[in-house]
Amino acid sequence: MKVSLFSQCVMLSLAVAVTLFVSGCGQQTGESGGDSKPVAAASHNDDEGHADDDPSHGGWWCVEHAIPEEECSMCSAKAAEEFKAKGDWCEEHNRAESQCFICDPSRAEKFAKLYEAKVGHAPPKPESE
Repeated sequence: MKVSLFSQCVMLSLAVAVTLFVSGCGQQTGESGGDSKPVAAASHNDDEGHADDDPSHGGWWCVEHAIPEEECSMCSAKAAEEFKAKGDWCEEHNRAESQCFICDPSRAEKFAKLYEAKVGHAPPKPESE
């Protein structure tokens, strides 16, 4: 059985396409051109178990609490200790006073503006209060 040159090229192209698809599946690269560091996939759960359905913020945003992850006093024990040391703590709601949107919902605006400035659109709605 003789296979035509055209059929061989089609099969080779298909094999290459499948290989590229499989090897690149599940990773996205940053938007800054040469940045090959993986960013959050469309449905990401970080080590703390926070769901992140918006890959545009690259995992730096705590979707659960609507605060940058490294500043989130509800997720980071280190951040919580720093806020407590500064006297910035809401005992009633167990979070930094400056991040207590329950006591003062207008505090969320500062973080929403920070998100929008970095990502270019409004942040996702917080998953909890």
